[in-house]
Amino acid sequence: MSFYMQDDHSDDNIMSEINMTPMVDVMLVLLIIFIITLPVIQQAVKVELPKANSVRNEVKPESVQLSIDANGQIFWNSTPIDLKTFDGYAEKASQKEPQPEINLRADKSVRYEYVAQVLAASRRAGLTKLGFVTEPN
Repeated sequence: MSFYMQDDHSDDNIMSEINMTPMVDVMLVLLIIFIITLPVIQQAVKVELPKANSVRNEVKPESVQLSIDANGQIFWNSTPIDLKTFDGYAEKASQKEPQPEINLRADKSVRYEYVAQVLAASRRAGLTKLGFVTEPN
C-alpha cells in the first residue's frame, strides 16, 4: 500500500510505503522452524501401550416411588401399604447399598399429619435420600 503526497509548491515528493519484505521473511523462517521441529515433538520411540478401562463402575441406586393420596393412603411403588408396613419397607431399603432414592409424591390436599408420619418413619429407619416431587406451574 502506498501513500503519495504531492504538493504543487514543493519539489520534494514524500513517499511513504509499508515494507512487507521483512515481515514475509520472518513468516517464512517461522514456517521452516515449525516444519523442522514438528517431527521432533512427536513421540520418537514407538511403544505399544496397554489398554485399560479406568471408568468406574457406578451402581445406580434404585428409585422408589412413595405416594400419599388425599385420604392419607401410602403407596410404595403403586402398592398400597399402611404405616406399619412402610416401617418394614423403609428398614429394608435403608440396609441396601447403595441406598435407594425415595421420591415422595404427596397430594396437595393431604393432611400434613400423614406426610409428617411418613417422614418420621423414614428418619427412624435411616433413609437419607428422600426427595419431594412436585408439578411445575
